[in-house]
Amino acid sequence: MGERWTRRHGGVCELRYHLVWCPKYRRPVLEGAVAERLEALIREKVAQMGGEVLALSVQPDHVHAFLRVDTPYLSPAEVAAGLKGYTSRVLRREFPHLRSRLPTLWSRSYYVGTVGQVSQETVERYIASQSERR
Repeated sequence: MGERWTRRHGGVCELRYHLVWCPKYRRPVLEGAVAERLEALIREKVAQMGGEVLALSVQPDHVHAFLRVDTPYLSPAEVAAGLKGYTSRVLRREFPHLRSRLPTLWSRSYYVGTVGQVSQETVERYIASQSERR
């Protein structure tokens, strides 16, 4: 197994997520110093979760993050909630204008998709071949 795999407590995993989320009302508030600080906070929080930021794009009205979080006990929903909660608290404390313009920094919704090294077809073929081995 290559270095991209993480061994943990009797298991091996490789978990990669594409996460997208937006400010409340999709307001274009993620610019300048706010965007720079947000990038640093995301990298910090992902590292705390035992992961790595593979790609990150902060746009004025949304965020795209491609993450490797090889902690199987954290669901994608927990990863999203952790990032959104942490960044909201810190950004609203450090940039008071975000508190006055928005009731909360982030909208409640987000998108998360998994990204893997093996295609769906490969997995289906492998599983089908298991019954043939008997």
